[in-house]
Amino acid sequence: MDRAYLDYNASAPLRSEARQAMVQAMDCVGNPSSVHAEGRAAKAILERAREQIAQALGAQGADIIFTSGATEAAGLALHGRAFSCADVEHEAVRAWCKTDLSVDKQGQIAVHKPERSAVQLANSETGILQTLPKGVAVCDMTQAFGKLPVAFNWTGAQMGLISAHKIGGPKGIGALVIKRGTELAAQIKGGGQEMGRRSGTENLVGIAGFGAAAEAAIRDVEQGVWAHVEKLRNILENSIEQISASTIFIGKSRPRLPNTTCMVTQGWKGETQVMQMDLAGLAVSAGSACSSGKVKESRVLRAMGFGASSTGSALRVSLGPETRQKDIDWLVESWSKQYKKWAARAMTAQNEQETLNGNFG
Repeated sequence: MDRAYLDYNASAPLRSEARQAMVQAMDCVGNPSSVHAEGRAAKAILERAREQIAQALGAQGADIIFTSGATEAAGLALHGRAFSCADVEHEAVRAWCKTDLSVDKQGQIAVHKPERSAVQLANSETGILQTLPKGVAVCDMTQAFGKLPVAFNWTGAQMGLISAHKIGGPKGIGALVIKRGTELAAQIKGGGQEMGRRSGTENLVGIAGFGAAAEAAIRDVEQGVWAHVEKLRNILENSIEQISASTIFIGKSRPRLPNTTCMVTQGWKGETQVMQMDLAGLAVSAGSACSSGKVKESRVLRAMGFGASSTGSALRVSLGPETRQKDIDWLVESWSKQYKKWAARAMTAQNEQETLNGNFG
């Protein structure tokens, strides 16, 4: 059965450039910490990837600390610090912070003490972008990196979080980007790798793939690939509006990621929509995929002030460079078919309830 993958915010397909770099790195037997020729060859792969990521991110190589992913990077940045964040943050950030920053109906976060706050650049569920205050302590750049022309130095943040698999690299590798002069204690101690901030022999294969993916991702941004993706996203939303005038598109009037649609049809469970689209061959989601497969009401929408009829009815569609017009047409046709069935059932239930109310009124 043919399938269309429309869940890029959860994870992007592995890029061919990343795959090739990983295969080549597999042939390198040396440990990057060793001083012999094999070790130096491994070290060269490591540092090349570090520079590739730094260039793509507008940072310096010495700013990049490799970790097992953005979740570990968040723990490294936030452990032992009394920071604040909003309820719209990813759970990996939210778990370490006091969630006392307010969010308005448009998804904008009110930051009072930037130097004590963790703020995302883009939300994974809604795609809504934040205007970062100068000097913010930690910026989650995971969703924006590789989709927008983002430079770490421009953000003014002390630390940033990024992940390889969101940009077409391998899973299980990420990085903490840190402004020079920022104090940071290692959480994983041992051999002093990663400039003494994250011990353990580096995941050379994953890092090589990360570097190649970063280089390819920024090339996509420069060549306007995501501008084309945004056009497809707009076609999708306009098509859905023609089918269901009551469907809400979260953040549509705000700056957001070019690939992300978060739509709410009140009363129609997001989980049901995801399963129906899956059976039709379409991979979409009801929100963030980083909660061990759990599907529940959207904490992000709740923080934005939406009620239960909306928070349980969200559907996220996130497109990517490989998305084609035929995929959008396929989704619109499949969604329309299921929507009409749901709307008919909802109308029947409403009529029956009105009849009961009339009989017992």
